Parts: sequence; structure tokens; C-alpha cells
Amino acid sequence: MATLKDQLIVNLLKEEQVPQNKITVVGVGAVGMACAISILMKDLADELALVDVMEDKLKGEMMGFQHGSLFLKTPKIVSSKDYYLWLPTLTYVAWKISGFPKSRVIGSGCSLDSARFRYLMGKRLGVHPLSCSRWVLGEHGDFSVPVWSGVNVVGISLKSLNPELGTDADKEQWKDVHKQVVDSAYEVIKLKSYTFWAIDLSVADLAKSIMKSLRWVHPISTMIKGLYGINDVFLSVPCILGQNGISNVVKVTLTPEEEACLKKSADTLWGIQKELQF
Repeated sequence: MATLKDQLIVNLLKEEQVPQNKITVVGVGAVGMACAISILMKDLADELALVDVMEDKLKGEMMGFQHGSLFLKTPKIVSSKDYYLWLPTLTYVAWKISGFPKSRVIGSGCSLDSARFRYLMGKRLGVHPLSCSRWVLGEHGDFSVPVWSGVNVVGISLKSLNPELGTDADKEQWKDVHKQVVDSAYEVIKLKSYTFWAIDLSVADLAKSIMKSLRWVHPISTMIKGLYGINDVFLSVPCILGQNGISNVVKVTLTPEEEACLKKSADTLWGIQKELQF
């Protein structure tokens, strides 16, 4: 007896479903799920895979997305506790463990720091953040390096208007903007115990550059060899990001002071990196 499906649908060929654009999110905690929803809302993949060792939560999160799939354009959402679904996106550890070429091992690095810096500069100037060009390089967090020499609004160098910009001698104390960048994560955590909305939007932005091969320049973490006299450490510098990962690094002209700060940031990371055992 024919089933209801057989009566409704006539099969003409057997399809092999192979995803063309698949993204895997490892970890279904607050950050992981925020990243997943941003990826789904931006329609970046035709398959989303969730990976975690907590089977019940993993299944529940997958079902939640599947039940809402009517409102999404990602046709396939799957989950597994097995890490065969994982395309690693950590930096040094992932590079060592995965054996991937360094171009495919990318850390979000200072992408969020730069976004925060851009927002705060725009807010203080009274212009939209998109009008502010800025870079924060080095280590994500406390030892990040604001490139004050490169800050501009529609091509106008702010350093040319205020030579003391970002220094202790600056009467307007613009350096406080970078301090706010560093302190902002701690402030959000103090207020709500965790932070994830900004980082998930940042990660989705990076995923968009990869999936659509946009070749946008992002301040992200990559293995540095020889740049600014730094070697064998993952550090955030401006990188061109496309379908093959990081294809190029943009050589930003730094002042001697900025270069010294970047080397200090690299030394901090190297101090942690050299202690890791594999």
C-alpha cells in the first residue's frame, strides 16, 4: 500500500545531499549559540553543525533551531558530540593539533577590540562608526595596541589635527577611549555576568568574509613571521580574508612607540604560548 508521501511526491532521482557551504560551531554555551544565531540570520551557510559533549543541551539547541527553520534560509541544521564535525578556528593550539596550514587557522583577535574602538571614537566625535577608520592590533584585551597614527575620519588624519592624540600630553585625553575598549568587557561581565553579543557579531562578520570570499581586511590573529621583527607567534594584524582563509597581511606603518607596544604584546603571548605542551 502506497504511503501518503508516495501518493503526494513522485521521486525522479536519488539526490546526494552534499553541503556547499557548511559552518560548524563548537560549543553550545552562550557565546557559541550567539555565534550560531548570527550566522543563521546572515544566511551564510546551507548547513550548520553544532558540536558539544553535553548531549541533552546540544539536542535541545538543535531542535530549537530546527523548529524555527521556517523563518531561516539554512535548510539543514545538525548536531553531534563527536568532533569529526569540527573545522578548528582556534589559533596556536588549533594550528598545532589540526595540522592545517596557517592561512586556515584564524583567531578573531582584535576584531572586536577594533569594533569597540571604532564605536567609541564615533560616539565621542558625533559621527557614525563607519566613518571612523581605526586599528587595534596585537593581543586581544589588556595588551592590545591602538594605532593612533592611523586613526582618521573620511581620510582626515586625527593625528594631523592633534599631534598629541593618544598620548599622556593630550589635554583632551583621547587615550581614555582605548582604556574604555579594554575595560568594556569587564564592565559588561560585571553588569550581566557574561558577554557574547558583540563577539558573536564579530565572528559572523569574519565568517561572511570567508563564505563569500569578500577579501575584506580584518584585524585578526595569524601566525607572524618576520613582521615588525616578530616571529612564531599568533598576533592580530590587518589580514585579507577570503575563501581560502588569510591570503595576505597588510603592512601597517607604525610609529616607533606603536611598534614597541606591539612587540611587548607579542612577548606576552609568546610567554603563554611557549608553556603549552602537546
